[in-house]
Amino acid sequence: MAFLLAGGKRLEYRWLGPRPSAAPTLVFLHEGLGCVSMWRDFPERLVAATGCGAMVYSRAGYGASDAVELPRPLAYMHDEAALLPEILGRLGIERAILVGHSDGGSIALIHAGSGKTGPSLLGAITEAAHVFCEDISVRAIAAAREAWEQGDLRARLGRHHGANVDCAFLGWNRAWLDPGFCAWNIEAYLPAIAVPLLAIQGEDDEYGTMAQLDAIAAKSGGPVETLRLAACGHSPHRDQAEAVLARMAAFVAARLGHGGAAP
Repeated sequence: MAFLLAGGKRLEYRWLGPRPSAAPTLVFLHEGLGCVSMWRDFPERLVAATGCGAMVYSRAGYGASDAVELPRPLAYMHDEAALLPEILGRLGIERAILVGHSDGGSIALIHAGSGKTGPSLLGAITEAAHVFCEDISVRAIAAAREAWEQGDLRARLGRHHGANVDCAFLGWNRAWLDPGFCAWNIEAYLPAIAVPLLAIQGEDDEYGTMAQLDAIAAKSGGPVETLRLAACGHSPHRDQAEAVLARMAAFVAARLGHGGAAP
């Protein structure tokens, strides 16, 4: 584990595979309750399949990164997207492919549509990304709060977040359950996305419907590939690991053939 300073916070990160001078970098953006360790071995497997390097980091308030003050602003994903150029710059990442899960996927889309990526962004992969708030999301997040208060969710998350466990869960949960969050919508960023996208969604995702995937495909300004997975919930890289790994690796290979030098 290593640390970098960005946005005035110390962030934990792991580096896997080649350095930026030798190959493009896969930048992993975790879900709303995630962190470095919760990706498990998937980053290593994608590095092995592509020859790229990978940078996996925990946003502030998660894992071993510095804590943040609560409540989080309802625009917290916009804030994280705005921080990405600083993070990439700190580590000398000049050619990046974003791999974002859930909140991380939304952050990837905001960044890609921000007009501030320059030529460094070769493409983006999203799993279970949200571009607007749905009733199903609010219901699932309310159920997560019940599991936190009455079940073992806090203990399970604590194994990954340690002293940040309350910050991680409450920052995410309270933002999504705030009545004002119903108006949250990032579809306006999609037409400005010029890089290729791969958008992945499970048919049994308890946090969102295929309407999210359809909006990304219909409204993004660049080419979009979609992968709809049966028997798959909110974490495709865990629920359908082999299918997701193969499709991501193929997407990355195409980006290296058209938008960057091969590793």
